[in-house]
Amino acid sequence: MKAMEWLEMSTENCSVQRTLDVIGEKWTMVILREAFNGVRRFDDMRRHIGMSESVLADRLRKLVAAGVLRAVPYREEGSRARNEYRLTEKGMDLLPVMIALLQWGDRYCADERGPGVEVRERATGLPVHAVVRPVGERGLTARETVGVPGPGARALRADREVSPGA
Repeated sequence: MKAMEWLEMSTENCSVQRTLDVIGEKWTMVILREAFNGVRRFDDMRRHIGMSESVLADRLRKLVAAGVLRAVPYREEGSRARNEYRLTEKGMDLLPVMIALLQWGDRYCADERGPGVEVRERATGLPVHAVVRPVGERGLTARETVGVPGPGARALRADREVSPGA
């Protein structure tokens, strides 16, 4: 499309803009990173991310309302009922977006040791990359990938440890 043709089109129905309305806030993408890496519980997310309870609660509420996450009740003995937050299929479909952001960040923002995490195919262990491809060619699903420590991975400081079994 030529620039003039683009400038003559309305952006009212722009999918990029509508997507950013759902996932465009910084903390939202960080929460999604946690969810893709298996962190489901509020307290574990808050401790690992280091964000305020009110912001985390607000973002989780919005992601549930948008159908990206679903709240699943659980109850530990002696505690009140709480929710875990799990990716829905709609949320899982954000994997290419997350991989593309990770890939761009690895190229332009990683420190000198390299990326902190690498995403690999579970079955083969091969690295995963986002690519633009013709429609109809099969891509991997989120369940077929796993995040592994990259060469730039660092251990958490003792004051921000994540509880085991998260």
